Amino acid sequence: MKFRDAIFSLVALGLGACATTRPPPPGDSPETLVAKFPARSLQDAGLQAFLVENLGRTPETWDTEALSWVAFYYHPSLGIARAQWAASHAAERTMGERPNPTITLTPGFNPAHDAGVSPWFPSINLDFLLPTSDKRARQQDVARAETEAARFAVLAGVWQVRIALGAALTDAENADRRLAALRSQAELQRSVLALLEQRVAAGSGVAADVAVARLAVLRAEAAAADAASQGLAALTRTAVAIGLPVAALNGISLPVAPPSAPLAAEALAAARQQSLQSRSDVLAALAKLRATEAGLALETAKQQPDFHLGPGYQWDQGASKWSVALTFELPIFHRNEGLIGEAVARRDEAAAQLIVVQAQAVAGIETAVTARASAATLSDHARRVHAEIEKQNALVAQRFALGAADRLEVLTARLDLAIAAAALAEAEAAVGVAAGQLEDALQIPFPRLADAARVRPTRMP
Repeated sequence: MKFRDAIFSLVALGLGACATTRPPPPGDSPETLVAKFPARSLQDAGLQAFLVENLGRTPETWDTEALSWVAFYYHPSLGIARAQWAASHAAERTMGERPNPTITLTPGFNPAHDAGVSPWFPSINLDFLLPTSDKRARQQDVARAETEAARFAVLAGVWQVRIALGAALTDAENADRRLAALRSQAELQRSVLALLEQRVAAGSGVAADVAVARLAVLRAEAAAADAASQGLAALTRTAVAIGLPVAALNGISLPVAPPSAPLAAEALAAARQQSLQSRSDVLAALAKLRATEAGLALETAKQQPDFHLGPGYQWDQGASKWSVALTFELPIFHRNEGLIGEAVARRDEAAAQLIVVQAQAVAGIETAVTARASAATLSDHARRVHAEIEKQNALVAQRFALGAADRLEVLTARLDLAIAAAALAEAEAAVGVAAGQLEDALQIPFPRLADAARVRPTRMP
C-alpha cells in the first residue's frame, strides 16, 4: 500500500507540474489594423499620454523632437525590434533555468510467481542532469550577448526612424524654399513676356524675343510645378517616417531645421572617434562576436561529459530494493570536434563581419564629410554670386530712377536675381542634405536615445 500511495503521489505531482500558463490574448488582426490606420492622428489620447510620460510635455508646436517621439509611438519597425529584444530576454531567462528531473515508472509482472508472493515488481527511476564545466553559466553568457545585440538593434531602429524623419523634414523645407524662389522667377518671366509683347504690338519689338521669353515662362512654370510635387512627396515621406496617414499632417506647420555649421577639424576627429565607439551597428556586431565566443567556450566545455544521477526504487514481489545509476557519455568516437569547428567558423565570421561594419562606418563618415565640404563650397559660391547680382540689381534700380534704364532692363535684373536666389536655395538644400548624411554617418546619439529604445507604447491605435 505504501508503494502504491507513493506512485499516486508522484503521478499527481507530475500532472500538477504539467499545468500550463495561459498566454496573453493576441493583438489586433491585420484587417483591424488596416481599418484603424486612417484614424491615427496627432490628437490621439494614447499618443498624448505617451508624450507626457516620455517627452515630459504636450507639444504646443510640433518641433523635431516632438515628432520624433510621435514616430517612436507609431512606427511599426520599432515594435518588431522591441519584440525581438523581449524574445532575447526570455531566452536569457530560459538559459538560467535548471533542467527538470525526469521520472520513469516501470510496472512489472511475474506470471510464474511463487504461491503467496505478489507477482508485481514495479519500479520508479529518477534522472537528474548534473552539468559539468559550468555549462549553464556559459549558456547564459551566450544568451546575454544575444540580448545585448538585440538591444543595440532596437537602438539602431530608433536611430533610423529619427534619421528618416529628419531627412523627410529637410526635403519638405527645401521643396518649400525652392518653390517660393521658382514662383518668383516665373512671375518675373511673365512680366518680361508681357512687356515684350507690348513692344511687338507697338511695332518696336522683335517677335523672336517674344518666343524666347514665352519658352522661358513655360520652363519656369514647369520647374515651379516640379517643386510643388516634390513638396507633396516630401510631406508623404514625413508622414511615412512618423507612421501616420498624410491627412494627419494637414494644417500642421512642419519644423524648420536650424542651419548646420561645419565641424572644425578637432571636433570632427572627436566625433568620428566617438562614433566608431558608440554606433549601434558596430556595438551590435561586437555583441554578436561576443555571443559566438561564448558559444565556442560552451562547445569546448561540452568535451567534458555531463553526468546523469538516477536513483531508483523497485518493489520486487514484496521486497524493497534501492539502486543508484550514474550515466555519462563515453567520448570514444569524438570529443565534440565537429561542433567546436562550427563554433570557430561562426566566431571567425562574426569577427569578419565586425571588421566590415567598422570599415563601412569609416567609409560612410569619410564620404559624408567630403560631401558636406563640397556642398558648403558650392553654397558659398552661390551666395557670392547672389550677393554680386543683388548689387547689380540695386545699380539698375538707381539708373532706372535717374531715367538711364528702361523697364525691361529692370525686369531682367530682377529676373537674374530670382534665378540666383533659386540657385542659392538649391545649394543650401544640398548643404542640408549633406549635413543629414553626415549626422547619419556619425550616429552621435541624441539625448535619451536609450529611453526611446526602451519605452513601449501601452496601446497601439
